[in-house]
Amino acid sequence: MIDLRLLREDPDRVRASQRARGEDVALVDSLLSADERRRSSGVRFDELRSEQKSLGKLVPKATPDERAELLKRAEQLKAEVKDAEAAQNEADEETKRLLLQLGNLVHPDVPVGGEEDFVVLETHGTIRDFGAEGFEPKDHLELGEALGAIDVERGAKVSGSRFYYLTGVGALLELALVNAAIAQATEAGFTPMLTPALVRPRAMEGTGFLGQAAENVYHLEKDDYYLVGTSEVPLAAYHMDEILDADKLPLRYAGFSPCFRREAGTYGKDTRGIFRVHQFDKVEMFSYVAPEDAENEHKRLLEWEKQWLTGLELPFQVIDVASGDLGASASRKFDCEAWIPTQGKYRELTSASNCEGFQARRLAVRMRDGKKVQPLATLNGTLCAVPRTIVAILENHQLADGSVRVPEVLRPYLGGRELLEPVAK
Repeated sequence: MIDLRLLREDPDRVRASQRARGEDVALVDSLLSADERRRSSGVRFDELRSEQKSLGKLVPKATPDERAELLKRAEQLKAEVKDAEAAQNEADEETKRLLLQLGNLVHPDVPVGGEEDFVVLETHGTIRDFGAEGFEPKDHLELGEALGAIDVERGAKVSGSRFYYLTGVGALLELALVNAAIAQATEAGFTPMLTPALVRPRAMEGTGFLGQAAENVYHLEKDDYYLVGTSEVPLAAYHMDEILDADKLPLRYAGFSPCFRREAGTYGKDTRGIFRVHQFDKVEMFSYVAPEDAENEHKRLLEWEKQWLTGLELPFQVIDVASGDLGASASRKFDCEAWIPTQGKYRELTSASNCEGFQARRLAVRMRDGKKVQPLATLNGTLCAVPRTIVAILENHQLADGSVRVPEVLRPYLGGRELLEPVAK
C-alpha cells in the first residue's frame, strides 16, 4: 500500500498514477474522505475518553448533589465513547479496505499505455536465419515429442488442458536449468530457498495478488489457503511483521517452487505446447533493500537476468513495461523477452519489478536505521521460468535433423551432454 501521508500531501500524483494504470481515479477521493473520517473520529474518541477520565477523578471529591450530576454525565459519556469508538473503527476499516484497492504509484519514467505500449530498451543476440541454413524450424512441442521430452497428451488425460509431463531428457533439462540458475544466484550472493506453495490469505493479499490478479489465483476454500503463482509471495512474507537492521541489508533470496496460475482470460491463447500452463516450476530472485537503493537494485536484478539469458545463448530484448500492464504492486517493471522462431516474435521469459515500499507496508516489514524505523523496499526478478525457457532453448538451438544443441552453461548439469537427440520410436 502507499503512504497515506503522501496521499494527503499530493493527491494529484496518486490520481495521475491511477489514470496511467487505467484504474478508477475516483477511488482516490473516496480514500481521502475515509481517511478524514478516520482521523476526525479518532480525535473525537480521544476527547471523550479524556473527559471520561477527568470525570472519574472528580466523582470521589464531589458533594452528594454534585456527584449525582457527575454520575449522570458519566452515563452519557459511556454511550458517547462507545458510539465514537464504533465510528472510529468503521472509518478505519473503510480506509484500510480502500487503501488495499489502490495500486502502487507508477514510476515517472514508465511509458503510459496498455500491454502493447512498452518501450524496447535493449536487444541482445542474433536471430537465426533458418532459411539460410536450409530448413524450416519446428516448434517446441514437435521437437519435444521427438526428443521424448514433453508429453501434453497424457498431461491433458490426467489433469486437463494446459498440463503436461516432462519426460526423459525433458525432466533432466528442467533439473539442469534449475541447478544452473541456483548456482548463478548463489554466486551473486543470494541465499537459496525452497518455499511453501500454499500460503495464508495475508501473504497473498500483502503481495498484491488478491486485487486485479485474483482471477488467476487458485484458492482452496475449505482450508483458506492459496496456491502461489510465484515464490515472490512466500519470499515477501518471509520477514512479515519483522524489523530488520539496516546494516544487514540488502537481503537477497533465490526461491525455487512450483507455481500455479489459472490463466483466466487467456482462452485460445498459447494453447499448443507448454508456453502457457497451469503448473510450472520457477527460480525467483527477491531482494529486501533500503528505499534509497531500490532503483539500483532493480538494475542489478535486470543485469542478472540478462546474464542468465546470455549464458543460454538466446536472442532477447529488454522492455520497459507500460503503466497499464504493471500489476498492482510494481512501480516499474522490466521484462526480458526471448525470440521464439516459430512464432516470429519475442515472448516474455523474465520480469524484474521494483515494488518500493508497497508490499513492505502491507506485510509490516520494516527496517531500523539508528532510532528510525520505516518500511523498506522489496523487489523481485524471475531468473528461470522453466517451461518457457525450455520452449526458447528447443526452438532456438534446434538442428536440421531434429536434435537440439545444449548451451554450454547447461552441459555440466547434463553430464557433459552437447546434444539432445530424437529417441527411436
